[in-house]
Formats: sequence, structure tokens, C-alpha cells
Amino acid sequence: MNDPQTIARRKPLAANIGLFGVGHEVYWGQFDGLLDELMGYHNVLADRIKSHGVTVTDVGMVGDAESAYAAVKKLKAGNFGLIFCNMLTYATSSTWGIIHREIDCPIVLVALQPLQAMDYTQATTRMQLANDNICSIPEFAGVSLRMGKKVPPSIIGHLYNDSAAEAELAEWVDVARVLHDLRGARLGQMGHSLEAMLDMHHDPTMFTAGLGLHVVMCEPDDVMKHYRKVSESDIAAKSKQILEFFDTPAPKVDPVTTKLTDADLATAAKVAVALERFIDEKKLDGLAYYYEAEEGSEMRTLVTNFIVGNSLLTAAGFPMCGENDLKTCAAMLILDRLNIGGSFAEFHPVDFKEGFVLVGHDGPHHINIAAERPVLRSLKKYHGKPGRGASVEFKIKEGPITMVSLGQTGDGRFKFVVAEGQSMSGLIPATGNTNTRGFFEPDVRTFLKAWFAEGPTHHFALGVGHRAATVMKIAEALGIEAVWVKP
Repeated sequence: MNDPQTIARRKPLAANIGLFGVGHEVYWGQFDGLLDELMGYHNVLADRIKSHGVTVTDVGMVGDAESAYAAVKKLKAGNFGLIFCNMLTYATSSTWGIIHREIDCPIVLVALQPLQAMDYTQATTRMQLANDNICSIPEFAGVSLRMGKKVPPSIIGHLYNDSAAEAELAEWVDVARVLHDLRGARLGQMGHSLEAMLDMHHDPTMFTAGLGLHVVMCEPDDVMKHYRKVSESDIAAKSKQILEFFDTPAPKVDPVTTKLTDADLATAAKVAVALERFIDEKKLDGLAYYYEAEEGSEMRTLVTNFIVGNSLLTAAGFPMCGENDLKTCAAMLILDRLNIGGSFAEFHPVDFKEGFVLVGHDGPHHINIAAERPVLRSLKKYHGKPGRGASVEFKIKEGPITMVSLGQTGDGRFKFVVAEGQSMSGLIPATGNTNTRGFFEPDVRTFLKAWFAEGPTHHFALGVGHRAATVMKIAEALGIEAVWVKP
């Protein structure tokens, strides 16, 4: 089988992270050079965070209440998605209390002592103070509770060659990337939710309240004006690009499918060009859409042929959801910023013989996580919806997978339902839709019952790798209820 090509991101992954250190001002006069030594360790941590390709603003050492109040002003001005508090030595909680009270974004306590263990035969008070990184964590935690705040998460370890601590630090940088792109994101909403799917309906204001993003109301005509201006040379260039990424095999047994026709390819290419120009004009970061239009109209041709262009855009870090599922669009954005894909998915038939469930969907997908070159087929009809045209089919990479449903509770608040499983090799239906063989612990029947019991939406975002723990951290940072469905 041919390996799929990778589509480059439209925008690089980014994050804006704040950093400050804490210590005890009294020590600086008692132990000559201690402050400089600690700030050397602080610079090591700063460089390590920067090595992940993110922007770090260091506001320096906070050693007493006065410097804490000064630091608050700088931390507020930084508009950070995440802040690391570097526990450099023992620090009184006067360095912490006002910061945690005033700062709304998540703060992670980092306690990485320079020595893996002290040489007790040579130990001095100075040596102990230089490695006293965890000493203040319980004091800070207690003060956080008194401030009416949650106890902050912490990273505990040693500064050099500690793979566990480095993995935790990298995970929190990933969280920062997600928070960075959620805050201020512009998700387009075009048309309306599919009327019959009540779990898809949503309140755009809740996306601003819960995720910090803005929902941009878009009209199909916003795309149509670009569609009508697409030239034949534009279509030819986009058709060439499409064929570089997709195979176009002959149909198999499904009478709904045919080999991709030249007409369907040209239409898909024309729509893809129009979509790119539309999202650039609207400055969008994602789009959820559903619109039927009049039968036989040019508008119906347009709005029912988003699939190929949307799949290219989704792989480029621009999530696109059919059926106007804005909640799953946001979930796809989260998984994409974790760099694990984020495909539009739902559960299909169960294979009780081999113990798996087919996981997939019709419509747009994150083709960068395809196991092989994805396939384009022409469909004579889209089941359950109007229209016809080119559709995407592939199986995602074999190995660990993560699923994220973003739903809402009875009081209107968001709720994440998260799970992990395995994508395994094997045949999938050649129906012009994506499908993956999903295996789950302890068995498929028990897992599905547990997943359904949490009231998820019927769609969810699907990514490669096991990142449920990271998604739970993101939910905690956002103050959103989350349930990890696991054995």
C-alpha cells in the first residue's frame, strides 16, 4: 500500500507561556550567591520550555509580597494561556497568594531540584536550600484553598535527565497550545444544525463562555461569491493537488459508489478553492456547516460538495464539521492542536465475532492520520442527506486512538467524554466513508455501554495516540466537567 502524504499546517502550533520563580527574600542576604545560583537553574527551565517552540515571557524572581504584587501586573499584561511557577527553593506563601487570587489562567507549580539526591556526607544548609523545591507546595496548596481556588497541579522531579518530569512539562506545553488557540478562535457556523439531530443543537454564546472562542455567523452565499469567481486554471491546479493526495480506485460491491468522475473531481476542486478564499476572507479557524438549498440549484451543488476541500483543510489544522456540529468542531480543534489529528467520527456497526466497532463517518476527515493514501469515490447519493459527489474514504493509522465528545448537560454546561482504544488492521467497508476497526477494553460491549451512559453526542473527534490524560488536563484548565471512560 502507498503511504499517504502529509498536508502542511496553515498556521504553526503556538503558545504564549508565562514564567516566574519563587524564593525567600531573606535567604539572599544570608547566603551569598544563592540567588544567582537559583536563577541559573531558572534559566535552564526557561530554555527547556522554549525548546518546544513556544513563546516564554519570564517575569523573574518573586521573593516577597511586594514583588508578588509587582509580578501580578506583568502576568496580567502578558495575556498568557498558561503560567509556570518555578519553585526554586522554599518560598513563603506571600509570594503566591495574591498571584493565584488575581490570575485567571492555569498555573502549574514546577519543582525540579538540581540534584537527584544530595550527598549527605557533604550536605550543607546552602545545599539543602538549593534543592528545597517541593518544600512550599503544601503551603501554596493550603493558601489556594483559602483563596477559594483549586489546588494547582504540580510537576515534581529533578532538573537534569528526568524523563518523567520532562514528559510532564511537554504535556503542559501541549495544553498551553490548545488553550492558546481556543482563546480567540473564530469558528464559523454556516446554515443550521441538522434539524432532526437534537444533540447537535447549540448556543453560540456558550462557546465564548466555556471555551473563550467566538462563533462567526456565515452564509452559504459567502462561499458562493468566491465559487463563481474560480477560474478553469484554478480548478486544474486544485484537481492536480487533490490527485496527489488521493487514490481513485474502481468501485467494489456498493452500488451507491462509482469510480471518481471527472465532473465530480472538477466540482470538488472548484469548491475547495472557494472554501480557501472564503475562510481567508472571514479569518476563520474552523467551520461547522449544514445547508440543503433548493434541489437542482447551483447552491445545492456547492454546499453538498464541501467534503474534499474540507478534508484538505482539516488536515492543515482547520477543523471542518458537517451537520453543523460546532461542538465536535471544537473537539477536533483540541485534538489537532495536540498534533494527533482530530477526525469527524461516530460509531458504526459492531463486529461481535472479532470484538470491535467500526468508527468513522461520511464527510470531511483529518487525512494526515490515514494509514494509507485516502480514497476518493463518487457517490450517487449521500445517505440521509441531499446531494451527491466525491467522498473521502480511509482507515486511520493502526495503534492507539483517543476519542473526545464535547456535549452539554441539562444546565447547558459543556461536558467532555473521553476514551482511549486501539485501531487495528483489517478490512473496512468500501462505501466512500471513513471507517476504522476500534477495539476497546475490557470488551466492546461493556465499553459502549459505559460510553453511552455518559450522555455523549453521537459525533466525536478521533485522534491517534493515547492522550486522554492530556484532554482531562485541558478540561480542568477550562473548568469543564470531564469523564474518562475506561475499565
